[in-house]
Amino acid sequence: MILQRARKVRIETERMTLRPPQHSDYRAWATLRDTSRDFLRKWEPSWAADHLTRKSFTNRVYWAQRSISGGTAVPVFLFRRSDQVLLGAITLDHIRRGPAQAGTTGYWIGEPHARNGYMREAIQGLVHYAFTELDLSRIEAACLPENQASRSLLESCGYKYEGVAQSYLQIDGRWRTHVLYANLRSDRRGKSQAG
Repeated sequence: MILQRARKVRIETERMTLRPPQHSDYRAWATLRDTSRDFLRKWEPSWAADHLTRKSFTNRVYWAQRSISGGTAVPVFLFRRSDQVLLGAITLDHIRRGPAQAGTTGYWIGEPHARNGYMREAIQGLVHYAFTELDLSRIEAACLPENQASRSLLESCGYKYEGVAQSYLQIDGRWRTHVLYANLRSDRRGKSQAG
């Protein structure tokens, strides 16, 4: 039953529609990523030489379809409902079933749309979907220690600091340590003190 519902992923928030990428989104995606390149570079893995190509985007669309059908990830784009402008993307990835019932969130927002509350709204919508529709119990996230905007965002969405992972991901070509956060469906831990 859960996979049936997951195949038709569409999350409505106050101002946005979150839905999987489609082939017709290519131009908007490539333009937003390209104009936001310098803004995103210090927070993301290095882009492959073909990152912005149509072929690469087509592979991304097929991966999204397979991931949703297989129940391993929920990758969605953020569209402002008032004008259908692409704002960014968020993915619930590495979905683990059985005793874990967990997944990991990753996200990006285009530079022109940053600091407008869109990603907070998207995270809250996706977390609600994960807890109510997918029956997950734990949603994890990681970010660079110096990314204060992302840390504050996660904390404002109910994620709590859990620790540090050394050399967690390659960001902008270097292995980087990350701080770890988690949002629990039934969280009684109270406020945590970030390190």
